Amino acid sequence: MLKTPLELVGAGRTDSGVHAAKMYAHFDFEGEIPEDLVKKLNSFLPHDIAVFSVFKVHNEAHARFDAVKRTYQYHIHLQKDVFKQDLSWYFFYPLDVEMMNKACEVLFRYNDFQCFSKSNTDVFTYNCVIFEAFWKQEKDSLIFTISADRFLRNMVRAVVGTLINIGQHKISVEDFEQIIRSKNRSKAGFSVPAHGLYLTEILYNYELGKPTTNNR
Repeated sequence: MLKTPLELVGAGRTDSGVHAAKMYAHFDFEGEIPEDLVKKLNSFLPHDIAVFSVFKVHNEAHARFDAVKRTYQYHIHLQKDVFKQDLSWYFFYPLDVEMMNKACEVLFRYNDFQCFSKSNTDVFTYNCVIFEAFWKQEKDSLIFTISADRFLRNMVRAVVGTLINIGQHKISVEDFEQIIRSKNRSKAGFSVPAHGLYLTEILYNYELGKPTTNNR
């Protein structure tokens, strides 16, 4: 549409089947952005992808590496709902939400979360700074929110699966802490289904869309 080859750099990637309620990407372009670009893009994109806005940022801005905080939510519905089957995970066993929230507090004491990372991941460090982690129940819906400076592959789904084990009293909060210390993925819980997970927020340390004289 812009009549030139472009390389699009996304803010990150998620497991197959995970939803993104918000995502950013950048590209370099020398010309002027057409006012109707968003409308044209959405007319060609598949039904499950929508562009909300295209705007200029400064020359050194990077959609992935400049992100300072990311937030995910995991959705569980406790009563069968045919309208949620692809958007939330149906879990019909009783869960101790209070105990699961107590376990969330343990996450703030640690930075190394290798135990929740997918094996054979090409990363230099397993360290992440977690800013918030909590469960909230609304009627028959249960939502887990977690924010951090970065996430490892499969990390959120593994954290949720381990917390589910606590909610079912299969393991204790003390066991949860020992799992983190072990740095062993095989000791952590199962990986919950991808379709319940949403990337909901990405924050940067500068103002996105701030008027500049460049076209990145």
